[in-house]
Amino acid sequence: MQSFTASTFTFLEELAENNTRDWFADNKQRYEDVVRTPALALIEAVSEKLPVIAPHFRVDARKMGGSLMRVYRDSRFSKDKTPYKTNIGIQFRHEGGKDVHAPGYYLHISAAECFVGVGTWHPPADALYAIRDLIANEPDLWLEARDDPQFSRWFNLVGDSLRTAPRGFDKTHPVIEDIKRKDFIGISDLAPALIEQEELADIVCDYFAAGRSLMQFLCKAQRVPF
Repeated sequence: MQSFTASTFTFLEELAENNTRDWFADNKQRYEDVVRTPALALIEAVSEKLPVIAPHFRVDARKMGGSLMRVYRDSRFSKDKTPYKTNIGIQFRHEGGKDVHAPGYYLHISAAECFVGVGTWHPPADALYAIRDLIANEPDLWLEARDDPQFSRWFNLVGDSLRTAPRGFDKTHPVIEDIKRKDFIGISDLAPALIEQEELADIVCDYFAAGRSLMQFLCKAQRVPF
């Protein structure tokens, strides 16, 4: 497998400092060589491993429209008009999901930080309600998932939360702080040196396996197979 290297991080650093269409055009071949090619090789390697862990999650090594997220930013509704993302984002989302908000596994690589993520970020209203409803009605099941020793050892549960109890939920519920969550994401930081390892696919899949309890709970809430 062609791996990420120090040149990958150098490219991302330089892109952050020169985030213009002209610079990217002049360095497009570098992007292909040190970002896209090793990213697609990683996805191919994960395609042999993730189905054993979670068979209903998509691993797609296409250049466009697959697990490798677009380098181009959607800046239509943002004050930041820079055209390119300065990170590599790789997502393996549930086969029933349509976008980045679906439950999934994620790898983030940038010059500033690298991490593995599992869970769901900003789920749509119906999915968010279903997760909160399952937590409220089966709190023991939720606590079993949240406090699973393997999950807790590898991940921190992060994300945005409401300030008050969401409408329709008891503000005195024993796990109201979790019901107030807007995201259900486990994050674990990775050292950049790990990103450059030939065994990166094995490394990230070990993390994905450790996220099983949260992913099972989220799939149950949304009534999709894990």
